[in-house]
Amino acid sequence: MRALLVFVCILGCSGPGWAKGIELGALGVRGGMNFKEAGLQPGEKEDFEQFDVFGIMRLPWKWEGASGWEVRSQVWGSAGALRGAGDLGFITTLTPGLALNIPSWWLIVDGGVGGALISKWKFGRQDIGGPFQFIAHVGVGIQLPGNMVVGWRFHHMSDATMYGKSRGVDLHMLELSYSF
Repeated sequence: MRALLVFVCILGCSGPGWAKGIELGALGVRGGMNFKEAGLQPGEKEDFEQFDVFGIMRLPWKWEGASGWEVRSQVWGSAGALRGAGDLGFITTLTPGLALNIPSWWLIVDGGVGGALISKWKFGRQDIGGPFQFIAHVGVGIQLPGNMVVGWRFHHMSDATMYGKSRGVDLHMLELSYSF
């Protein structure tokens, strides 16, 4: 949550020149779980679930193709719960990245790398490491009527051995959002 507040403060204090062209892109909910055989090795020792609300801020940098496609820079922010081995913790993320939008196919492909803060990092037999985690994600969304988007996201969280020997968490998440 602190990372998200710092980001909002930086944007607010940077004056109108920095915020020009930044707009709210989407708001949504998502949830998912790990599949022990469908993640990065060595895999998790526990089963995990994550549920959160998220927002996407579109940044002013974009590239448009002649056929209507667009590559845009954006920032994802989320807040929610991470559950594993009966333990529950808070998670908040902030990840900049890129999104490819192909309107004629009703398709959005996106990905980003950033950070997360978690309130709990020991879940049963699995030690995730510490309060700060790196996040990498890639997703695919289908645009539905009424500005709705339904999607799937692969979400990897790891401390990159910053806290010593620990394991990350890989989640497959389903999401539903409203695009502005």
